[in-house]
Amino acid sequence: MWSSFWRSRDRFSLDELRYLIDQLQKVQIVNNDNKNFVIEALRSISELITYGDQHDSNYFDFFMERQVMGEFVRILKVSGTVSISLQLLQTMSIMIQNLKSERAIYYMINNEHINILITYSFDFRNEELLSHYISFLRAISGKLDKNTISLLVKTQNEEVVSFPLYVEAIQFASNEDSMIRTAVRALTLNVYHVGDESVNRFVVKTPQADYFSNLITFFQKQCIYLNGLVSETLKNPNSHTTTAIVNAVDEIEDNLYYISDVISAGIADVGRLITDNILQLLIFPLLLPSLQLDAVNDIQIGASTSLYLLCCILRIVKIKDLANTIAASLFCPPEAFVSDSETTLKGYVPDHGHETQQTENKNVIEVDGCSNNIMPSLSSSSPVHPEDIISKGVSRLTLRDALLSYITAGDDLQVLSSLSMLTTLLQTKELDATMLDALGILPQRKQNKKLLLQAFVGEDSREDQFFLSGRGFIRDGFSCELDGYLQNLKEQYGVSCSSLEVGTSPSVHRFHVLDALVTLFSRSNISPETLWDGGWLLRQLLLYSEAEFNNQHLELLRDLYKNCTSALLEEARGTWPDLLVTVLCDEWKRCKRAMEAPSPRKELKCMFLPLDKPSFDDVLPSESSFVAGERMCKVVKVFVLLHQLQIFSLGRALPEQPPTCPPSKIPENSRAGNAGLDVSGPKLGSELRLVDAVPCRIAFERGKVRHFFFLAISVGASGWILLAEELPLKKHYGIICVVAPLAKSDPAIDQKYSRWLHLQIRPSTLPFLDPAKFITHGKAKTKAPVDGRWTLAFMDDESCKSALSMTLEEIDLQSNEVEKRLKPLLNHEGAIDVPDTSTHPPEASSSTATPSNSL
Repeated sequence: MWSSFWRSRDRFSLDELRYLIDQLQKVQIVNNDNKNFVIEALRSISELITYGDQHDSNYFDFFMERQVMGEFVRILKVSGTVSISLQLLQTMSIMIQNLKSERAIYYMINNEHINILITYSFDFRNEELLSHYISFLRAISGKLDKNTISLLVKTQNEEVVSFPLYVEAIQFASNEDSMIRTAVRALTLNVYHVGDESVNRFVVKTPQADYFSNLITFFQKQCIYLNGLVSETLKNPNSHTTTAIVNAVDEIEDNLYYISDVISAGIADVGRLITDNILQLLIFPLLLPSLQLDAVNDIQIGASTSLYLLCCILRIVKIKDLANTIAASLFCPPEAFVSDSETTLKGYVPDHGHETQQTENKNVIEVDGCSNNIMPSLSSSSPVHPEDIISKGVSRLTLRDALLSYITAGDDLQVLSSLSMLTTLLQTKELDATMLDALGILPQRKQNKKLLLQAFVGEDSREDQFFLSGRGFIRDGFSCELDGYLQNLKEQYGVSCSSLEVGTSPSVHRFHVLDALVTLFSRSNISPETLWDGGWLLRQLLLYSEAEFNNQHLELLRDLYKNCTSALLEEARGTWPDLLVTVLCDEWKRCKRAMEAPSPRKELKCMFLPLDKPSFDDVLPSESSFVAGERMCKVVKVFVLLHQLQIFSLGRALPEQPPTCPPSKIPENSRAGNAGLDVSGPKLGSELRLVDAVPCRIAFERGKVRHFFFLAISVGASGWILLAEELPLKKHYGIICVVAPLAKSDPAIDQKYSRWLHLQIRPSTLPFLDPAKFITHGKAKTKAPVDGRWTLAFMDDESCKSALSMTLEEIDLQSNEVEKRLKPLLNHEGAIDVPDTSTHPPEASSSTATPSNSL
């Protein structure tokens, strides 16, 4: 019988379809003899039905007349092989996806056999079969609308009691295969976005509602996995863990975007379910407790990872109640979110949201508050430091206080995480302005807008409040929104906050934030890029006036600027003066872009990328020019930040370029002028006059001594040490053979051999200033340039001293030119006076190291 199947016929014809169906109906059992025919018949039928849907409706009429869907189910039941199941699911998927006729779609869906196929007990131990099954379900969901969805559900009293497509699909929502998870999520979104009210009620009923709690539980496991990767990378940075972090972050953000898409369907009950599950399964038990400064041992996640996740949730999941509940939770102590069985911290025993202290602690009252002899009056603008509270034995440290403590005392990652959290809160549109004001991070422009509106509508006669204060809402003005969410925290989730924190004026909270940010700028162990993020936040919070600072803030900022200015001037006489002005101009533009950007970081994952930054401190000596270059760049970045903050506080716009002097012209009587050099500097192989040049000898290879003329030359902010060979036919002229940087050459006459001059030779540039040539991401180590050492032998002591004097003079000229170019920048309006460090250069130090090239 099967041999006739292969006879020549028109493949795309109604006769071919009739033949295939006739032969398929004759199959009573599928075995090895007819298995291939059945597979080929199923595949061909899908092609013919798709072809007929676009060209001839008779094809599908015949398909319906012969009840082929029933034949498909029968073939599935009489088949014991996976290959038949695979082909049947593929056939159904192809037909459903490609059918365009509304009549054909309705027939395929409005058929009892479709639900039989959906609920059939396939052997899902076969991964390929599961993949085809999920594709089949997703294909059906792609055809759903308000008319077709009713064909797939069973109702009773106008309520959906059965929806196999949805129920079967969500069983695989947490499958290990990401492709399957993606397909299931696409299916659920297709269901939610139909907008059928009865279906919407069905998906939030038990047990279907468990899908949302399972979704958050699965997400929780991903968060814990990410934290493990971050912890491992902090201990042992390498490219593998960094790549794993990036992949884990991408998956976490994809999950949150899916949740956001679910919310966008506009199903109110689903939004409430997701909010409750995120709070009760993720934020309250896992994320918020990890923010406590003295974390207990069983905390499953680190503070930085927790803050990253909170930022992601706030930025991606746009739910007003969720955002405001998270913000209100910051007024609670972290212990309020830890159950009795999990921890007892510092004498605290949580009891239904109220913390009771040990009776022997006389400094703390028993319930919800702190005694006056510990806490200063919060009606003043004097900031309260969380670390001071801890040292005095008060356990009422709130999460908001913990955030500020991380800024003032945490490591670089913790500082960046806390700044990102405050920035995210500030930029979250779902947060009420009154909530931001209570947290102390409401930008001044929004404060004035709100106060002005209140003055116009005559709320509580606040006209005087706007014109007199302008720094925050009075207590009654902001308590209603915050109190509402705090009350909900207590009633719905059993979490109580500190009544002391809530009763504090917003202006005091604002000063706490300003105090933490100003303190941050004084921390030398924090990366400049993180300090820039702090500068961005400070700029958002301030008006264009110094009036927002108290005297302590202004004094500290000015001291910091003075110290940083001194450090910058030291760099003018340091290792890299020739690059100082260039680096400063580049960093000025970068800092300006960062300060004026809509947000400090475009992607939250940037928080974790610096974890694999290679460090050379463990392999390079502290006097290495590479280490000095990194230090110089850090000084420049911090100086630029403080300088731009001062300009901003003076109410002036930031210029595109820093105010520096242009390069000086080459004096005619200078060594560079006498040698015939121009501003472009020396070039290998070029000719120069050997005026003031001193003959010497040096061996760059063992046993190969070469004779040169030594010349130290500076041109503006640049300087070089030149070794030239005299032209035999042109007296007093030579060809440049060797060029080395003048800066940091540290010339020193050998203590034993007075005709020997030792020089240190640093690289001509810093590789990390050229990102295209210095890509560190994903690399455990990057090879750093190595400093060289020269030992030059001169004819006599006077020649050696002459070379030493020439080198020191040119180094001094080079440094003076750099200081001259920086002078307008250091004397800008409002800047503090800085000491004059343009003194004589330090005396040359003797090198005790064995020279790499000796004579």
